[in-house]
Amino acid sequence: MKGRKPQPTQLKLVKGNPGKRAIPKNEPKIKPAAPRVPVTLSDEAKKHWKIIVKQLSDARIMTKLDSDALALYCEAYARWVDANDKIKIHGMLVKTPSGYPIQSPYLGISNKSFEQMKSIMVEFGMTPSSRTRIQAIEESDSDGDGWDGI
Repeated sequence: MKGRKPQPTQLKLVKGNPGKRAIPKNEPKIKPAAPRVPVTLSDEAKKHWKIIVKQLSDARIMTKLDSDALALYCEAYARWVDANDKIKIHGMLVKTPSGYPIQSPYLGISNKSFEQMKSIMVEFGMTPSSRTRIQAIEESDSDGDGWDGI
């Protein structure tokens, strides 16, 4: 999908709906909840999952729907850690069989994982500037079906 990402409805309301577009009335409201650790995660990703879920849950921005995105982040983190450990051992340059120095393949893995982590971190408000755009989920008296106001 091209163009800007849509702003959350709550943020539009706080800003006074500057675009004067219609506000969605039946937007689902999802309760904050800490999802379980996916069994498919690597060991390093599982360790990081527990730390991040606790922090996001404390900030009241974690829901069970977010588990797949968080799993992607945690696996990217695990790849980044592994690649950086290999760079510490082998260095950023390695020699080819013919003796020429080239960039370590682990440096590319590290950089790619870092970019993936950074893009997902923004979605969860895990950077200082992105945190200003994230709205915490409010407690509600709903019946728990996630479709209030219908």
